[in-house]
Amino acid sequence: MKKILSFALMATMALSVSAAKKKAPAKNANKPVFTVVKENPITSVKDQNRSGTCWDYSTLSFFEAEILKATGKTYDLCESFVANKTYMERAIQVVRYHGDCQFAQGGSAEDVLATLKTHGICPEGAMPFPGSLYGDSLNNFNEFFSVLEPYVAAVAKSSAKKLSGAWKNGLQGILDSYLGKCPEKFTYEGKEYTPKTFAASLGLNLDDYVSITSYTHHPFYTTFAVEVQDNWRFPQSYNLPMDEMMKVIDYAVEQGYTIAWGGDVSEQGFTRQGLAYAIDTKKTESLAGSDMARWLKLTAEKRRSLIDSLGYKVPEIVPTQEMRQERFDNWELTDDHGMLIYGVAKDQAGKEYYMVKNSWGESGAYKGIWYMTKNFIAANTMDFLINKNAIPAEIRKKLGL
Repeated sequence: MKKILSFALMATMALSVSAAKKKAPAKNANKPVFTVVKENPITSVKDQNRSGTCWDYSTLSFFEAEILKATGKTYDLCESFVANKTYMERAIQVVRYHGDCQFAQGGSAEDVLATLKTHGICPEGAMPFPGSLYGDSLNNFNEFFSVLEPYVAAVAKSSAKKLSGAWKNGLQGILDSYLGKCPEKFTYEGKEYTPKTFAASLGLNLDDYVSITSYTHHPFYTTFAVEVQDNWRFPQSYNLPMDEMMKVIDYAVEQGYTIAWGGDVSEQGFTRQGLAYAIDTKKTESLAGSDMARWLKLTAEKRRSLIDSLGYKVPEIVPTQEMRQERFDNWELTDDHGMLIYGVAKDQAGKEYYMVKNSWGESGAYKGIWYMTKNFIAANTMDFLINKNAIPAEIRKKLGL
């Protein structure tokens, strides 16, 4: 009886293993196989979790890479410090405008640069770990902003003829409760610092950083504030033709620099598996004999699945300056995410991609790294922050830098 049971058990296990093998998904022959062309040093991948702070994470990651390049030292700079200072300053602006501008979680690279210049910075660990003050293991701004936004709106839309300064104390209390209080002094590696002296010790020249963009509604080789709501400080960006904007990115990576990139990842070619393509939907729709002929009828989830299945064979558009402008003017090209460009790789067909560090933890097929084609970046860049020394000499001369 025991032998019969043993044989039965073995047979059941064999059938289970056989069934598991049959259910294993087939390998995708179109999955890109990447070869690194150039990869610059970066710090570890972080997780912004449930917070609209990509601008904070990506730009601090950029400055961490700048420090690494300049000094060889690795730092983990504190996103909560930047968020605390930025949300107070943004609230002050909203109140000054009587609520006729946006208060939101989002921001721009300029917010981080402005914080470093005005307030300094502290390392991670000098403030409470993100989420820890309200019992979470990472940022979760759902409750935080459900308290913060109405507070700012109530002050900004107040019917009072004169405001007292007390509202700032209340707002600071909310910020400190959810983000932690910004330290006046702290000790790092045995030495005492203030945020300003710590920032001064990092080996950065904060006057070296400029913003680049590319649109035709302003003259090329001049500066303007890109007209998006989270650009609330109105920083000036240098306006370049698209081909020169891309030349700046390529040259910077080649010279060992990284780029704090801001742009549109809501496009259907940006997948959650760590890839981004500038999808040519017309060519994709017309692929004979495939499900892609029904492209426009598919759900967003099924479209992403089919894009993943096509892999490196996805048809792409070739972006133009006119296309960028049209998409910006009709609200199709939006400012919704910040990431860090730090390298170049190519797939098995020779197509080149930028290697881009995200702030969604080790998600996707490449553990927090995205491979974004050069066409995708050309089509979907809003603006980016860069060290002016990473700009080719002939372009710097045109910009007067």
